[in-house]
Amino acid sequence: MRKKTNFTLTEYILCSALVIGIFLLCLCVGSVNIPLKETWNVILSVFGIEEANSRVYYSILINVRIPRIMSVGLEGAALSICGAGMQGLLRNPLADGSTLGVSAGASLGAIIAIVFGWNFDFFIGDTTMIMAMITAYASLMLILTIAYKLDYSLATNTIILVGVIFSMFAGSLISLLITFAHDKINTIIFWTMGSLAGADYSDVLSLTIALVVCSFAILRHADELNAFAIGEDNARNIGVDVRRTKLVVLIFVSILIGVCVAIAGTIGFVGLVIPHISRMIFGPNHKKLMPASMFFGATFLMLTDLISRTLFSPLELPLGVITSLIGSVVFVYIFYKSREVR
Repeated sequence: MRKKTNFTLTEYILCSALVIGIFLLCLCVGSVNIPLKETWNVILSVFGIEEANSRVYYSILINVRIPRIMSVGLEGAALSICGAGMQGLLRNPLADGSTLGVSAGASLGAIIAIVFGWNFDFFIGDTTMIMAMITAYASLMLILTIAYKLDYSLATNTIILVGVIFSMFAGSLISLLITFAHDKINTIIFWTMGSLAGADYSDVLSLTIALVVCSFAILRHADELNAFAIGEDNARNIGVDVRRTKLVVLIFVSILIGVCVAIAGTIGFVGLVIPHISRMIFGPNHKKLMPASMFFGATFLMLTDLISRTLFSPLELPLGVITSLIGSVVFVYIFYKSREVR
């Protein structure tokens, strides 16, 4: 019997049910707990099926929790597929979207917009988002150009090395900008910790469009990423256009990370840990690994956001701080267990 390599309908249904269940839990629980029946009533009222029983619950859910939790789920899915794609492309278990310095570049662009007070609305987003996307892409092009000059084959180790150096450089520029930010220091520091507290439906729309377009492009290269597991030379020998695959995946990862950083700030460890968990459950085949990472990433970040806003309620913790605390512990455990297996 031939082994299925794609996500099956049953797996899609189970993972979707998990995401929907966690989504409803996050809608119900918060500084004001809302019964599931009332939550469901408000959701049905949006579609005109029923009339909302409570205007207070309606306002809390429609204006605050639904856009925020949807943004959190989309952010988790986006960061996770970026991490899975980067780990497959670079054949490095420590790789995620930030490995190449793309996150640092996106953060630099967004902070430049904040510090200089650039605030213009465009069709695809505000100035902060546009700057984050531009600098994420520009950072990637700069990193690839330097890596190409150093090594014409664009070897993985060269790209990672240049990415780490660029991250340090971008971090220094960010620190310099913060020094001259004065009254915007608190905003920048909170933003760099990562948060989706003020997310609205425009953020949901931006994340949805970016995730659909970029994840589709990355998922189309699942076979090529599987071939990378046996080495770039072997992948090239079986007909994979290694350079083109690297460029396409890296470009769409940078675009997706740029949007994520512009909307939520820096949220670490999601793209690093979730692909490992997905790999343990579904195996290394990227046709299953990347969709699973999206589902688990959305679930993980929604639960993390729930913890961040309820643990010390009414005080809200930055989302990036919670993901780093949880992610670092989980990653050490996974790394320890993987060493034990060997």
